[in-house]
Amino acid sequence: MIKQIAAAALALGVSATGALAEYPDRPVSIVVPFPPGDLEDVLTRMVAEDFQEAYGVPTAVINVPGGGGGPFPGAVQVANAPADGSVIGSFVVAVPVVGPNLGIPELSPNPFEPLGIFLTYPFVIAASGDAPYSTMQELADYAQDNDLVLGHFGAPLVPTRVTLALADRMGFSYGSDAAFDALDCNTLASGDADVINTTLQLILPCLDDVTILASVTGERISILDDVPTVAEIEPSLNLSLWNGLFVHRDTPQEVRDAIIAVARETMASERAQTLAAETGALIYWQNAEEATAQIEADTDVINGL
Repeated sequence: MIKQIAAAALALGVSATGALAEYPDRPVSIVVPFPPGDLEDVLTRMVAEDFQEAYGVPTAVINVPGGGGGPFPGAVQVANAPADGSVIGSFVVAVPVVGPNLGIPELSPNPFEPLGIFLTYPFVIAASGDAPYSTMQELADYAQDNDLVLGHFGAPLVPTRVTLALADRMGFSYGSDAAFDALDCNTLASGDADVINTTLQLILPCLDDVTILASVTGERISILDDVPTVAEIEPSLNLSLWNGLFVHRDTPQEVRDAIIAVARETMASERAQTLAAETGALIYWQNAEEATAQIEADTDVINGL
C-alpha cells in the first residue's frame, strides 16, 4: 500500500522540471531535535522506514538534542538545509510558535511550513511515588514551606511555560528549575528533580513508582483517566502538545506531496495505532491547512501566558 500511494504521489508530481519529478533522488534525513526513544522519535522512524520502502532511497532519522536549548538547535539545522526535501523537520509546537521570538536569526521570521501534525503527546506533570503530595493542590500546599526543583526540557518551551503558569495561578512557585535532555525514571529516582514535566512514554517503565499530578492535554489520557488535565484545574491553560512534519517554506509542492503521501499512510497503519493504544497518545494526520490554523490558535494562547 505504501508503494502504491508513493507511486501515485510521484505521478501527480511530474512537472517540466526534471529534478522535481525525480524526487527523491538522493538520501533523505528527518531531524528529530531530541534524544531517541520518545513518541515523536518512534513515529518519525516509522515514517523513515516507509519512505525508504516507498521511494528506494536511504532515509535516516537524525537526533539533534538541544543540550538544554530544547528543539531549537535541531530546527536551525533544518532551516539551513536546502529547500528540496532532503532534510525534513519533525518538530514540537514550540518550533513554529516560540522559535520566531527567541532572537535566533535562522528561526525569525519562521522559515517553516507544516506538512501535517501527526501526534498529540500524553504530556504530564509527575513526581516520585513516595513524594508527600499526590495532587496538584497538595503540591501547591507543600511548596509553600518547601523548595522544590522542577525539571523540564527548556524554559521557553510550551510545557514548561504551562507548568510554571499553572503554579503561578495556584499561588506557589518552584524553588528552582533546570533543563534536561531527558526526563525519565532516573531523573526522579536520582533526586535530580522533585517534579518533572515530561511525556508519559519516558516514564512508562516506572509508572507504578511515580505519581502523575496532571496532564498537559486537551482531554484526559485514556490510560490515566483519573488524572485531571491542566485545563480542568485552570481553564485558561487549555493547550495540547503536538508534533508534526515541517519543511522550509520554499520547498516545492511536488516534494511536499511525496512526503505527505507516505506520512499519512504511516499514521493510519496498524503499528502506529497500536502504539497509540499502548501509550495513550493520539496518533492521526492533520493536513497542512488545519495544522496552520492550529499553529495560529496555539500562538494566541502562548502569547497570552
